[in-house]
Amino acid sequence: MSFKGYSVDTVTDMNTKDGLWSRLGREAGAGGIYHSISPIDGVKLADISLASDEQYERTVEGACTTFLDWREVPAPDRGQLIREIAEKLRSRKRELGLLITSEVGKISSEGEGEIQEAIDIADFAMGLSRQLYGRTMHSERREHRMFEQWHPLGVVGVITAFNFPAAVWAWNAFVAAVCGNCIVWKPSERGLSTAIAMTELCDEVARRWGCGGLFSLVSDNDGRFGARLASDPRIALVSATGSVAMGRSVAETVGRRLGRTLLELGGNNAAIVLADADISLAVRSILFSAVGTAGQRCTTMRRLFVERSIIDELQRRLVDEYQKVQVGDPRNSSILMGPIINENAVRQFEKAVAIAQDQGATLIIGGNRLSNMPSSLYVQPTILRVDRPIPIMREETFAPILYLCPVDDFEEAVKFQNDVPQGLSSALFTSSMRYTEQFLSVTGSDCGIANVNLGTSGAEIGGAFGGEKETGGGRESGSDSWKQYMRRQTNTINFGTKGHLAQGIVFDGE
Repeated sequence: MSFKGYSVDTVTDMNTKDGLWSRLGREAGAGGIYHSISPIDGVKLADISLASDEQYERTVEGACTTFLDWREVPAPDRGQLIREIAEKLRSRKRELGLLITSEVGKISSEGEGEIQEAIDIADFAMGLSRQLYGRTMHSERREHRMFEQWHPLGVVGVITAFNFPAAVWAWNAFVAAVCGNCIVWKPSERGLSTAIAMTELCDEVARRWGCGGLFSLVSDNDGRFGARLASDPRIALVSATGSVAMGRSVAETVGRRLGRTLLELGGNNAAIVLADADISLAVRSILFSAVGTAGQRCTTMRRLFVERSIIDELQRRLVDEYQKVQVGDPRNSSILMGPIINENAVRQFEKAVAIAQDQGATLIIGGNRLSNMPSSLYVQPTILRVDRPIPIMREETFAPILYLCPVDDFEEAVKFQNDVPQGLSSALFTSSMRYTEQFLSVTGSDCGIANVNLGTSGAEIGGAFGGEKETGGGRESGSDSWKQYMRRQTNTINFGTKGHLAQGIVFDGE
């Protein structure tokens, strides 16, 4: 598997390819070596040279220099560059999808689906390049015109997590680029091979346009460059995806220098199933939301509140479906769930299952690590039943654990759903228009995403993605999320001969 000379099977090309790796902010051994190991079978994918502090400095300076020219490129032309990137990604969709699968353990359809998501946001960004609209307002002063316009911020720093090693960066990078910004990416080391491949492909297109430095990357395995991006005054906006603890640190650091942040942090997502719901539809939706990506999506369904009259039936049908889930090597098309990312994640899974049972939960299915697998990182998709919410349900465990809890009515379900620190995604299954509208009203779900008759996962790029409370309040991808990557400017033009003041103030010295 290779990408224009870069092979995930060898280190030779990565350390000797003329010019590329220094452009990406790395040279052989300058910041140490990271050994990229597949969670699928423990096979080493690559030895990756990490960036040094000096290379970080050159990378950021290069982005700052490129920005001075890129900001003057007409926005529709910026869109054409992104269109070329979309075509490049289309031509490598299968290869890139397989790389994601190999590196982070997603099943193959999800790996390719992530690249499709990057393609979709590139197409969206291309169209957006002709729609960076401002407004015209009527002035209260005679012979004055007032309007607003939007200008790029500068250099945008993007910090991403392992679970979406391509798509989340693309949400930020492609939209930020058509807005006139340059992007410096600090990926998770566990998605570094994918990040390198994506950056190489995008950088190749940008260089043909004379815009080397538009997309650049700095890599580490200890978080120091994430912290450095947060403290660097040259970085106008830091977009960070990851844990609440990481986001809080970034927000505090950026806030001290009065910079901007866009935060996509923890999700502890819930669904409500009412007695009038289509149970077959609910079961299918719950299965993907709870088990997809081995429970390692920020939108994974972790809590399920079900009206008492149907909870036993729903539990029986869910258990039937869970028993059919094939766990194993995600490169096999029959597999629905691959490994979780590393040994620490497995330990967190086991710990959460034990704590939940100590707090009164009943294990319905799963709960164990699987043996006789290609590596030690495979676990059973798990359902735990509780009589009422227990303390651990307020925490996010990045693993395929679903808590099943009965409720008396819709009002109690919404109360339980909202009673957590996080506020990313939520779902309601019902045939009632009244409950649908209540769920979507100001007194209903307090999450950034609220769905009816579909699960908590699988957001489309056309809508703004993000959540409230400890999820961070950021919005990425579609709708008017582009405004976060630009600065607003209000303009007033006096085309008359008199200097009128607002509010009728007279100040003429007479």
